[in-house]
Amino acid sequence: MQNDPQPWQVESSEYIHELPWFTVRKEAVRMANGGYIPQYFVLEYPDWLNVVAVTTDHQLVLIRQYRHALGAVHYELCAGVIDEGESALEAAKRELLEETGFGGGTWTELMVSSANPGTHTNRTFSFLATGVELRQPQQLEVTEEITVHLVSREQTLEIIEKGEMIQSLHLAPLLKYLLDSRA
Repeated sequence: MQNDPQPWQVESSEYIHELPWFTVRKEAVRMANGGYIPQYFVLEYPDWLNVVAVTTDHQLVLIRQYRHALGAVHYELCAGVIDEGESALEAAKRELLEETGFGGGTWTELMVSSANPGTHTNRTFSFLATGVELRQPQQLEVTEEITVHLVSREQTLEIIEKGEMIQSLHLAPLLKYLLDSRA
């Protein structure tokens, strides 16, 4: 059996751009096998979260919003950034309430994933919230335009099959939930 690959040795590292939503560092790295990469770019982001939310009457809470990079509107899960000093669960509960108005219920961690472990430093924490109820009107930030949609399991599968949800970090936990909850 072969040994697993070993961590790379960082020979130099410098920040080439630093903003809260776009921080990039350039590193020169030496691989354990002797290989050398003089310019390896790493994107630093805060950890993210998303929520598979299911109402007391078994409807999934999905949202739709415009995503400028693709120039399109798709279905998504409620999602956001974990603020400094906030736990992933606290952030998930806050985001669900703000973006959809839904809250309460029973919460469990569903999975942890990475957008791209080759270039991104952050992780995405996915939660399952069952038995959520409408608690308040949405409290959207000025940069958010979000519509809330309650959909059945069957409608959710149709949305996925038709390619109306394309965000991979949302598809993975949603598909995990749908597979785990098959009757």
